[in-house]
Amino acid sequence: MNKLNGLERRLGLFPLTNIVIANMIGAGIFTTSGLLMEQLRHPLLLLGLWAAGGLIALAGAFAYSELGAAYPQAGGEYLFLSRLYHPLLGFLSGWVSFFVGFSAPIAASAIGMTEYLARAFPEILAVPGIPGGLLKKIYALLAILLFTLLHLQGLRWGARVQNVLTGLKVGLIAALIIAGLTRSGGDWSHFAAAEPFRFDLGGWKVIGLSLMWIMFSYSGWNAAAYIGSEVRNPGRNIPRSLLLGTGMVILLYAGLNIFYVYALPAAGMSGVIPVGSLAAGRLFGASSTKLITLLIAFAQFSSLSAFIILGPRVYYSMARDGLFFKKVAEVHPKRRVPSTSILLQAGIAGAIVLSGSFDQILTYMGFSLGLFPLLAVLGVFILRRRKELPYRMPGFPVFPLIYLLAGVSILVLGFMERPVPSSIALLTVALGVPAYFIFRGTTAPSKP
Repeated sequence: MNKLNGLERRLGLFPLTNIVIANMIGAGIFTTSGLLMEQLRHPLLLLGLWAAGGLIALAGAFAYSELGAAYPQAGGEYLFLSRLYHPLLGFLSGWVSFFVGFSAPIAASAIGMTEYLARAFPEILAVPGIPGGLLKKIYALLAILLFTLLHLQGLRWGARVQNVLTGLKVGLIAALIIAGLTRSGGDWSHFAAAEPFRFDLGGWKVIGLSLMWIMFSYSGWNAAAYIGSEVRNPGRNIPRSLLLGTGMVILLYAGLNIFYVYALPAAGMSGVIPVGSLAAGRLFGASSTKLITLLIAFAQFSSLSAFIILGPRVYYSMARDGLFFKKVAEVHPKRRVPSTSILLQAGIAGAIVLSGSFDQILTYMGFSLGLFPLLAVLGVFILRRRKELPYRMPGFPVFPLIYLLAGVSILVLGFMERPVPSSIALLTVALGVPAYFIFRGTTAPSKP
């Protein structure tokens, strides 16, 4: 088996595409549409923004397909920015990934899962002497612990579990959409019932914030690029997995949002976090609500699992370059996984679960996760001038320009609408600058 820096090239196209899909379909699609409707109060605009987010993600996937084929090693943006610009930018992207890119989505997925479980089984919150809010956090921590232990067992076993979870999740979503839209319990007039939306500065700021949240739900379109060291035939499989996975998720997201709006009027879904459960109850009746809610909660496991696979590979790459704690570069001698990195990520995710509410985590993540992919996509223009490429995306330079223009607009508008969590995201980046020089001065790179 071909090895690179202790990691083995085991993953083919099917498991790699599954990892992309699993990373994208997480807490976001099952939780944010209700929060978005509270902001927009316009069903057709909601659907249009989800479609726009999908096109932006697809444009990014085209750009990353070229980057991933050119640099088929573990690390994602950390690797791309270090090679294309400067190790400081690469480090900052990895620094943000450590706190936001993976640990925070793990926390959000775990919280989203417990929201659905609590709706299906409210009795789990009825423990004497323990508040319901604290119990939800405890259940989220247990879920993180469970999948951390699973992925410490090795990539082959973890990938098999991931394939099953992703298959079940895609099947569940497809069945939910088809069954829901063919029932008579909904109302197509919900799509036309909207409050007037003003496209002034205030309205555009709301659109920017909404797209920021939506792009969090699409985050993961670049997932295959993070584990390039463990992919067979990366020049072929990384581009194909990114485009296949992203395309499939766009279709599923469109169907789910049509399902939500068909089932619920705008006022009925406004502000509701477990919106999938509410919509299912309206269409299928109270007797089936518990089962469907439980299945949606189960679907969160797949995302939680996929995030736990990817994040540690970034910190592992940083540590090998001498830009993170040396122990994080260790690979388990038998299971061939970066075990210390996996455990460290679980600890950070657990701290985030305990420290914030879902919407606060969502805004913080949305802004933070939009920064460094912009630089990576811009790097495609540099890449084409520097080296002979094993893969060239179709449609250059249209797709990179679409992603860059949309991404910058979303960040500016989102900052104007929610300056506090956006500023905290920028502060997180700024704190990485002194950390870079500390690590560079005290930690030696690992030997290949």
